[in-house]
Amino acid sequence: VGAAANPAYAAPGAGVDLRRACRHAVGERSILLLVGGLVIGAAAGVDGTAPVRPFFVDLFPGVLTLFLLQMGAVAGRHLAEVRAVGTRLVALAVAVPLVNGVLGALVGRAAGLSVGGATVLACMAASASYIAAPAAVRLALPHANPGYYLTAAIGVTFPFNVAIGIPLFHAFAQRLY
Repeated sequence: VGAAANPAYAAPGAGVDLRRACRHAVGERSILLLVGGLVIGAAAGVDGTAPVRPFFVDLFPGVLTLFLLQMGAVAGRHLAEVRAVGTRLVALAVAVPLVNGVLGALVGRAAGLSVGGATVLACMAASASYIAAPAAVRLALPHANPGYYLTAAIGVTFPFNVAIGIPLFHAFAQRLY
């Protein structure tokens, strides 16, 4: 149950050091390993990374599927708690990706990307909330209610982006050109 019935969940803003949480999210070992892997991959090139392709590239879709299933199961266990903040949570889970997507398309246009490139950047910016954020929140804010952030990310933002966001960002990117 929610914050009122379960002291493991902090009330909004209660005892949360935002600077510490942001530092933790950016400086976490997994983020440093990810960035390090990108640098090594860029330096090694296609031929240099060929020996590890079966492990890192070929297994990725299966591992991603298991990760999303696990997040969906956690969100499902906390679904009843979401009813307390339902409308506000849904509004936020739609509004933030829309703003991020529009900003992504604008940045793509300013960077000289094609319409397709600006659309992809808009989609990536809009999808950040369900790709990286749940893991970062779980690590940086362990007392945050997973019912809220996972349900918003997996139950609202993801289907919204797939059904409405992608075509919307593409139409917006086309209007920019």
